[in-house]
Amino acid sequence: MKIQNVMDASFAKYGRVLTGYPTAELLAAMEKTEVPADVIYVPSVKEIEELPEVGELTARFGGGLDWQIGYCNGHNQKLNALEYHRSSELNVAATDLILLIGMEKDIEADATYDTANVEAFLVPKGTVIEVYATTLHYAPCGIDGEGFRCVVGLPRGTNTDLETVPKTEGEDRLLFAKNKWLIGHPEGGLPKQAWIGLKGENLAV
Repeated sequence: MKIQNVMDASFAKYGRVLTGYPTAELLAAMEKTEVPADVIYVPSVKEIEELPEVGELTARFGGGLDWQIGYCNGHNQKLNALEYHRSSELNVAATDLILLIGMEKDIEADATYDTANVEAFLVPKGTVIEVYATTLHYAPCGIDGEGFRCVVGLPRGTNTDLETVPKTEGEDRLLFAKNKWLIGHPEGGLPKQAWIGLKGENLAV
């Protein structure tokens, strides 16, 4: 599939590139994080959150709210699922990586989504981006089969376990974790409680 760049004007409907934020300490810390054969997501890493430049980043970007900073690392080449939040997501590419993204407005009334709507964007190493709340996204993909490292910042508690069982109607069917609505692909290997609503090819890069 065609791979665009987050620097391109076509990315503007999905998010924006952020400049003026120091990242040297953050990128150095990310070099020490594991890159497994599959994909790992850690919502919050205390040692990273305590870095002075990360405190500046969350204070400025998060507008004074309590934000968690963690990471998503590993090896991945496929879409598998799409998710969205009620808030923007902060990403810092600690390696070159590719995001497969779409728009929440294209989710159909029956809570399905056609993967033909998905676009691919390269996020070069060191790039800081905001992914809008209306943007569908999931785990990044590596370049040419290589592993990836990606910093993930979100309001604290996001992507952690729900305390109540979600309802099985409407958008509630998609609620998979706190502040996380998920639509999975039949070939995505997701847990049985995930809503399977992606139609079309399980896209790969």
